[in-house]
Amino acid sequence: MSPLYLLLNAWAWTATVLIILVGFIGVTLVFLVTAPFDPGRYAAGRAFRLLAVAQLKVNPFWDFSTGGVRITDPRRPYIAVANHESYADIFLISYLPWEMKWLSKDTIFRIPVMGWMMSMAGDIPLTRGDRSSAVDALIACRDRLEKRVSVMIFPEGTRSRGGEMLPFKDGAFRLAIETGVPILPIAVAGTRHAMAKGTFRFRRAVARCEVLEPIPTAGLALTDLPALKARVRTLIDDARHHLERELGIRPPAAEPPRSDDSATTLNVS
Repeated sequence: MSPLYLLLNAWAWTATVLIILVGFIGVTLVFLVTAPFDPGRYAAGRAFRLLAVAQLKVNPFWDFSTGGVRITDPRRPYIAVANHESYADIFLISYLPWEMKWLSKDTIFRIPVMGWMMSMAGDIPLTRGDRSSAVDALIACRDRLEKRVSVMIFPEGTRSRGGEMLPFKDGAFRLAIETGVPILPIAVAGTRHAMAKGTFRFRRAVARCEVLEPIPTAGLALTDLPALKARVRTLIDDARHHLERELGIRPPAAEPPRSDDSATTLNVS
C-alpha cells in the first residue's frame, strides 16, 4: 500500500467530513427558510443530496456518472427502484438531478449530523422486522408521493455480495399499484468495490447508473404484482449487465448475502 494511496484516502475522508459539517449548516438554513411553504421538503432534501455530489467531485478515487431517461418534471412523483451493490450506490444515485426521499434503516437516522440531515430532508426510517414500522413507512411514502416528491427504495432489501441480484420484495410494487404512481427503474453498475472490504478505505471505481423508462401502474391490480415485479427486475438486471460490459467490469462470483445498514426493505402484506 503506497504512501500516496494513504494520503489520498486521508484527503478524501477529511474533505468528506468537512462537507458534512459545513453542509449541515446549509441544509439547516434551507430547511428553516423553506419548511413553512415546502411541505414535501423538496428544497431541504435537494440541499442534502448535493452534499453527496460535492463528495464525488473531491473524491479522487471515484469516477461516477449517470445517464438514461431524462426526467423533465422533477415534481412528477415516481417510485424509484434500483439494484444495490454497496454504500456507494447512495452517492451515485444522489447525482441524479432531482429529489427523492430515501427509505433507510432506522439506525442511520441515529447517527449525529447525518441522521439529523436525513430527518430534515424528509427521508423515511424503517426498522427491519417490525411490522408497525413497515406500516408507518408505507404511510410516510404515500405522504411524500402526495406532496409530489418521488421515493427511492432498494427492493432487494440489502446488497448482494456476489454478482447476482437478490430477489425483489413486494413492498415498492404494492405501493406503486395502490397509489397508481409509476415505477422508475434504475440500474447501477461499478460501485461494488468502491470501498475496500472490512475497512473505510476508498478504492478506485468507475461506476454508472442508468435511468430506465418509467413503467405505468395506473389500472393495475394486486394480482398483477408478481408480473410487475418480475418485469422490473429483468429490466434492471439486463441494463446493469449492459453497463458492466460498457465499463469493462467482470461480474464477481456469487457469494452469500449479507446485512447492509445502508439499505432496507419494505414488504407489508
